[in-house]
Amino acid sequence: MDRVVKDNHPIDMETRSLISTRYKTITRAVNKDFWNSTSENSHSRYVGSYGRGTAINVSDLDVLIELPNYEYDHFNSLSGNGPSRLLQAVKRAIQDTYPRTDVRGDGQVVVVSFSDGMKFEVLPAFQNLNFWGLWDGTYIYPDSNMGGNWLSTNPKGEQDAMAHKNSYEKSNGLLFDTCKHIRALRSDYYSSYHLSGILIDAFVFSAIRDWHWLRCGEEGGSPSGLYEQSLLDYYNNSFSSFIYAPGSGMKVNASDDWDVLGKVLKKMAI
Repeated sequence: MDRVVKDNHPIDMETRSLISTRYKTITRAVNKDFWNSTSENSHSRYVGSYGRGTAINVSDLDVLIELPNYEYDHFNSLSGNGPSRLLQAVKRAIQDTYPRTDVRGDGQVVVVSFSDGMKFEVLPAFQNLNFWGLWDGTYIYPDSNMGGNWLSTNPKGEQDAMAHKNSYEKSNGLLFDTCKHIRALRSDYYSSYHLSGILIDAFVFSAIRDWHWLRCGEEGGSPSGLYEQSLLDYYNNSFSSFIYAPGSGMKVNASDDWDVLGKVLKKMAI
């Protein structure tokens, strides 16, 4: 039975420790070049599935590293592809620390691929300032495709919304468990297909509605499979080319991976 179970697919402590060590090393390398600092934690945060709390062992690691805003002014003013040049500058900073590791720019991120299969995608970003020069909570980041442009993201808004809905008072952990389980099923049964992590999280965030793991003092529970069937029913009645990320309201392109999500949900509901 491919049902969701409580506290599933934990990342072991050895892997978490290795992730932390590499995260700190990458952060220090970028801080050294852009902030004249050797801090291993400042200006950096986990984003993506790991930052939202929905990653499993097979997930890649996404890291946002904030750069000084004067660097945005510099790279934005350059002729040609300023975003691409920024990615190359961040790539060089990381390569100085990891000279024998595969480090490359890739569209919007710098990819650091380690020989053991662990991969970090580093997103350089700048605080987006409002009219009064205050940070509005979102970030500007480079996109080197199509000649180069700048996009915006709000990872903290997404993380806060996910954490709130996963809380004891809301889903009591069911949100994260469901997102992780979908990732695991995709890996086990449909590994040749891509399925975006933010699409999984955004879909479950909406589809879960009032479902939750039983809380202290609650009795009974729904028949086995009813929850998973409710997710499939929600899927069958809610196709759209775009859905919206929790917390940030950013558009998530659902069209490319929608069929794969359906395959996984059907597997869960059997």
